[in-house]
This record gives sequence, C-alpha cells and structure tokens, in this order.
Amino acid sequence: MDFGAVLQTNPPASRTVYLARLAEQFGFSHVWTFDSHLLWQEPYVIYSQILAETKRIIVGPMVTNPATRDWTVTASTYATLNEMYGNRTICGIGRGDSAVRVTNGAPTTLKTLRESIHVIRELANSRSVEYNGAQLQFPWSQGSTLDVWVAAYGPLALKLTGEVGDGFILQLADLDIAEWMIKTVRDAAEAVGRDPMSIKFCVAAPMYIGDSSDPAAMAHMRDQCRWFGGMVGNHVADIVSKYGTGGSVPRALTDYIAGREGYDYNEHGRAGNTHAEFVPDEIVDRFCLLGTAADHIEKLEALKAIGVDQFAGYLQHDNKEETLRVYGETVIPALRDQVTAKA
Repeated sequence: MDFGAVLQTNPPASRTVYLARLAEQFGFSHVWTFDSHLLWQEPYVIYSQILAETKRIIVGPMVTNPATRDWTVTASTYATLNEMYGNRTICGIGRGDSAVRVTNGAPTTLKTLRESIHVIRELANSRSVEYNGAQLQFPWSQGSTLDVWVAAYGPLALKLTGEVGDGFILQLADLDIAEWMIKTVRDAAEAVGRDPMSIKFCVAAPMYIGDSSDPAAMAHMRDQCRWFGGMVGNHVADIVSKYGTGGSVPRALTDYIAGREGYDYNEHGRAGNTHAEFVPDEIVDRFCLLGTAADHIEKLEALKAIGVDQFAGYLQHDNKEETLRVYGETVIPALRDQVTAKA
C-alpha cells in the first residue's frame, strides 16, 4: 500500500513545503493538497517548490475541477512540472466543491468532467487532442506522463470513474461504503472492456495518532476531525437531492446528514468549525482513522484487503508532525510487503 499526506496550502507556503519534506522523509509516496484558490494559496506554485526540495514525492490536487481553470492551462502546468522534475505529478479531479461554490458557482456536469479528463490527460501525456474544434498538442512536451484519478460518490460518477479514470479517490474510510464503491467502479470498468484491476483505488480520510483508551483523548481526536463529516456531507447532500435516501446508495452514507442545516465555506476543512456539529461520533470513527498505531494498522489492513492501493491521510488537525512520525516509524512499515535478507 502507498501512503499520501493531504495538506492545505495555508500561509506561510514554507510550512506546506516543510510538511511535504517531512512526509517524504517518513516514507510517504504522495503529497496531495486542496485546490480552492480563494480559501487557500495557489497549489501549483507550491508544488514546484515541493518538487524542488524533495527527490521522490509525487504531488497533485485532491481535488481540482474542470470549472475554475482552463483545461489546456491545467495540462500545461502538469507537463511543465514533469519536464522540470521528472514526471512526479498526479491529477485528482472531481466536479467541484469549495472552489466553485465560494464564487456562487455549481459543480460541473459529468459530461464536462468526462471531457476535461480526456483533454487534460492527453495533453499532459505529450499527445494530441481535439479541443474546441482544433487539434492541439504541446510542441515543447516530450515524455510527460500523468494519471488522472477521479473523486466520486454517486452512482453515475462512480460509473464514469470506472469507464475513464486511471484511479478512484474515495474521501472517507468506511469499510462497507468503500467495498461497495470499489465494486461499483470495477463493474463499470469491466462493462466497457477495461481491466478492472488496472484502476488504482485511494481512500482519503483524516488520520490522527493518539491514545484510544483515554476517553478525553478520543473526544479530542473526534473533535479535531469532525469537520471531515461535514465536508463529505456536502457531496452526500447532492446525492440525496438527486437519488433520495433509498435506491442503490448505501444508507450508511446518506442517513447521517438528516441533521445537516447548512455549511459555511469560510470554515471549510478546518478543525473545530461550527457547521459540523450534526456529525455523530460514530460517523467520525467510521470515516476517519483515529487512535494508536495499532488501531490504524488494523483498519488499513482491512482496507488493503478490499482492494485499496493508497491511503491518503488528511492532516487538518493539531497533531501533524507526530502523526507523520508514527506513520513513518510504525504504520507504513507494517503495511509494506516484508522482504527478508536471507531466506
């Protein structure tokens, strides 16, 4: 299993770069960031500095969208970073949440998402593509490679992911929901003649290392990560408005938003925000990874068993460095395939 760290690009940018360096030192393979240009600093500028100060880490957004950036500009950014730093980028993309809603916009259609994935991937892989009636290619780009991983929740978005995505990003770590979604994506891939095992699966959720035997410590960890249930609730609310609370969407995903009254994007992704109080402790525990290293290892092994290739841990809490350290020294080694020096 690979491991990623998900960061916000809060100022100072040097702090984001420092955490990315620390993640690499502790064995993480990926550093992801939010991409919401009004709420936080511009991620692609910071990626360049992260790549300059690291040797192996792969960087990308979790997630960008087709609405706030021209697709050819996005592709050019990736191809440029790849030329400078040796194909160490990845693109996470979805229909759009905070980046579009803060400007009073709305998530794009799935048709637009599908088309953007094709254009961005072809151009960023140094290939020619048709765009707005013209055949385009970067004449300066050779050998650039970029995978596009799709973030999705609803049935139609999962179907699109299976049909066109190089990978699938699921932003929650509930085992039952993850198993259902992975199967849905794989079934969609197989239906269009793709190898369902070729799609990479990434589960992204807050990770917080602490003492799970201490009720006060557990309460603190939950409160530091409760924001995540509120963020996921935005997407679930969209699904419920489209499909209702029955049908093919698991009730474990839809039931908990019954008490949701609103959302303040000024507090998006922030610990202690005021609009996530409706999220019960049970959902925090199911959606996140909290507790001791042993607690994390147990859940990660279960996720790996159902087909998860990467766990990306959000670090929007007050215990960033210690969580990275424990992952690097204990959790990540436990999930690696063991190799002996002498058989």
